[in-house]
Amino acid sequence: MTSRQAVLEKGKAITRAQVEDFLFFEAELLDQWRLTEWESLLTDDAVYQIPSNDCPEGSPRASLFIIADDRERIHQRILRILSPDCHAEYPKSRTQRMISNVRIAERDGTVLKVAANFVCYRFRRGGRGYTYVGSLRYVLKIEGGEFKIKERRVQLASEELGALGSVSFIL
Repeated sequence: MTSRQAVLEKGKAITRAQVEDFLFFEAELLDQWRLTEWESLLTDDAVYQIPSNDCPEGSPRASLFIIADDRERIHQRILRILSPDCHAEYPKSRTQRMISNVRIAERDGTVLKVAANFVCYRFRRGGRGYTYVGSLRYVLKIEGGEFKIKERRVQLASEELGALGSVSFIL
């Protein structure tokens, strides 16, 4: 269990504040490039997806996705972008995320569907900055008294993605 994550008591109601705190903690880990710690928040069957804007509700099997990672691909992505040989992230981007409009959409036993909005400011070498805006959809699972991420789906609101540069970090 992470020191920042509260223990969820069995049989107790889950509050929006608890979910918000978890999402804020996740954003902090990502902004600080603590990706190994972030990876520990994932279930063994986690997926990380960024669908294209022309088919936001699509499936990676039938539609083009910017990112469609299963658990092993997430792990490999983390190893790659933490490597000093990762030229796309050398030096590493500086990011600052704002998470808002968090709501628990559904709960079924130990599984929660959560929705939120985000803004992620990204700053690259040479002073160039990018702003990513969109929504987050999570499937969170309660394991061992903690939230774990089973699914993390990022839907970008931008209509033209080329101007945002490559998504070489965990959005």
